[in-house]
Amino acid sequence: MTKDVLVSISGLHQDAMSDLTEENEPIEVVTPASYYCRNGKHYVIYDELMEGTPGVTKNQIKISGDDSLEIIKRGLSNSHMVFEKNKKNLTYYQTPYGQMLVGVNTKNMEVKVTDKKIDVSLDYELDVNHEPMADCTIKMNIMSRTAGDFSLNLS
Repeated sequence: MTKDVLVSISGLHQDAMSDLTEENEPIEVVTPASYYCRNGKHYVIYDELMEGTPGVTKNQIKISGDDSLEIIKRGLSNSHMVFEKNKKNLTYYQTPYGQMLVGVNTKNMEVKVTDKKIDVSLDYELDVNHEPMADCTIKMNIMSRTAGDFSLNLS
């Protein structure tokens, strides 16, 4: 895969307190990023702009095999979220509005790596300050910008 990539991230959160019949719309982002592979680990780096606030958050996704993924945020928001299949990890998530203790209990993780793209699917339970918050799904598609056949694979 080339250094210049597009990353598509689609996330769906089912609020732990909401009615299961409520419609939840996925959040989708497509952004340019930089990619590199070092010591068998895949890294994707991109900037995130927060609507209504000045500044940027630098994001790094680190994929280690098919059972570990990390998302590191630095800037307006700071966190180091670790997703490991069948394991719960705790981290502090710092925002402009304060800090929260976030728990991520990864239920399922699928990582598919080919020469041209990386597809990631995560299912996890999210809690904040030890209170159940949401059941979440994230899908990531990382593909070379020069491939010319980039399409969102959000199903």
